[in-house]
Amino acid sequence: MASKNCLVKNLEAVETLGSTSTICSDKTGTLTQNRMTVAHMWFDNKIFDADTTENQTGARFNKSSPTWTALARIAMLCNRAEFKTGEENKPVLKRECNGDASETAILKCTELCVGKVIEYRAKNRKILEIPFNSTNKYQLSIHETDDKDERYLLVMKGAPERIIDRCSTILLNGKEKPLNDEMRERFNKSYMKLGGMGERVLGFCDYRLPAKTYPKNFKFNEEEPNFPVSGLRFVGLMSMIDPPRAAVPDAVAKCRSAGIKVIMVTGDHPITAKAIAKGVGIISKGSKTVEDIAAEKGIPVEQVNPREAVACVVHGSDLREMTPAQIDDILVNHPEIVFARTSPQQKLIIVEGCQRQGAIVAVTGDGVNDSPALKQADIGVAMGIAGSDVSKQAADMILLDDNFASIVTGVEEGRLIFDNLKKSIAYTLTSNIPEITPFLVYIGFGLPLPLGTITILCIDLGTDMIPAISLAYEEAESDIMKRMPRDPLHDRLVNERLIAMAYGQIGMIQALGGFFVYFVIMAENGFWPSRLVGIRKEWDSRAVDALSDSYGQEWTYKQRKRLESTCQTAFFASIVIVQWADLIICKTRRNSVIQQGMWNKYLNFALFFETALAIFLSYCPGLDKGLRMMPLRYTWWLPALPFSILIFAYDETRKYLIRRFPGSWIEKETYY
Repeated sequence: MASKNCLVKNLEAVETLGSTSTICSDKTGTLTQNRMTVAHMWFDNKIFDADTTENQTGARFNKSSPTWTALARIAMLCNRAEFKTGEENKPVLKRECNGDASETAILKCTELCVGKVIEYRAKNRKILEIPFNSTNKYQLSIHETDDKDERYLLVMKGAPERIIDRCSTILLNGKEKPLNDEMRERFNKSYMKLGGMGERVLGFCDYRLPAKTYPKNFKFNEEEPNFPVSGLRFVGLMSMIDPPRAAVPDAVAKCRSAGIKVIMVTGDHPITAKAIAKGVGIISKGSKTVEDIAAEKGIPVEQVNPREAVACVVHGSDLREMTPAQIDDILVNHPEIVFARTSPQQKLIIVEGCQRQGAIVAVTGDGVNDSPALKQADIGVAMGIAGSDVSKQAADMILLDDNFASIVTGVEEGRLIFDNLKKSIAYTLTSNIPEITPFLVYIGFGLPLPLGTITILCIDLGTDMIPAISLAYEEAESDIMKRMPRDPLHDRLVNERLIAMAYGQIGMIQALGGFFVYFVIMAENGFWPSRLVGIRKEWDSRAVDALSDSYGQEWTYKQRKRLESTCQTAFFASIVIVQWADLIICKTRRNSVIQQGMWNKYLNFALFFETALAIFLSYCPGLDKGLRMMPLRYTWWLPALPFSILIFAYDETRKYLIRRFPGSWIEKETYY
């Protein structure tokens, strides 16, 4: 698992991962690359393409605009990202940074467009800062400025709808104007357009603090703000594109075919979240939300039946007002769901809602506040690169590459581990029947013992050991991610169908093969089956030194015991031969072995190993006295072969019928 970028802290999580039915995933850095670049800007009531070329040849806006100057100033000052030391000689876009992906994108953009950002910050000393948090959804700082204006400058950036609500004026073409309804409408249209392109949008505003109220050396209080956080001046928007990870669309499609519901939980605006969800396949092509249906029909959203919509985008503010029953209704009736503008606390509510539906939930998280959701989920997944130490401690698994596709790989690996454990158990249990039935016949029908305890140990601790282990290395079947998630309450590792298959079907054929060999050798030596019934007491008695067979030949005690040991060795050899077929059929649970192929080198070695060990135990000098293993005629290895072929043919037919008639009684009764 670690080699596939899934570091499992809790081994029980591997089994849980295989039965996952819902994944609640973050967007940024998990579904996307977390390599943001500024794509567009909106100021002076126009949308401009951002110029991120090294030589600034792509500029399509007036850099002498006072509004651009104000926007760039906020972007440079209200920003905690910094270039790492020693990166000065590299091209700006290739420099490594310390800081958030969004702030890194803004830093690189302003470094290219304006230049010398770090020097500019040093000249405009920061007096106070309120970092971004998921509750306020804004970042604020107050600075001294190096211009002629001696007043403190307050700069703020954050979620555009939160920023615009804190503003009363807007800067247009260098002039401050009232922020009226018309300007708000223009702002909303531009915001929706940028968000609809799947871009993360941030709003920027500033405010000059009056010198009389806030003189030099004024003591600002960040805990209980003693400065204005409303009535500010709106300046503009910047939107950043964060491309989806290349492997994510295929991973989401794989989840859908595996019956796993993928829910996006993000702090981004619903429009942006919806666009990204469509881009990665969480909202599939052709799926419509309530808003889409309302727009098509030209009716208010309230008049649309929510159950008509396959997809659903839920705003965090709406989620806050919902009752558990309303949340359950959304989770049950919409297969494609996006939760936008959510807080980490709401992620916990979403996880609990999914669990109320009986889902096995995996949830991703990287922040300290994600810890409750990570703990509550059946499997918490922390980010190895961007994740906080607290989230890593709370999680069951850590994604070393922060990639959603690695979660799906983990789910597949979890299913494979569970599959291979089942196969190994099925193989191991099967030989119990040909091992125990000789004792039942010995007791019930009075036959000479067909299989000794030493030969049973040779099977369990010798020939069966390596083959059972080799099944752990079997490759996944082609349908492993096309099955519905396993129900952990009913689909146990060892269930009734597995026992019925191992004991009642394959095991019985193996026992028949063993007894066939036993009776063949006894008959060749003069003891017909009818003569063997009830002969046990005389056979095992040292006092009877002349026991006649079916032809009247007399057998001494020593001769009888040598024949018995030969039969037991042959019974042992027959179990090895029928276990060849059992090992091969246990490679798959549904697919044909021919489809699966014989590419498991460990299993191929195991076939050779168990055969070689059986031959060694049979023909090695001295073992006839030490283990009572007798040399066999070469022809005595053959009678069990038809039973081995029968096992293979029977199981291939069973699997074919399961594939041909899915859901039939054959699948219900024999698919383990």
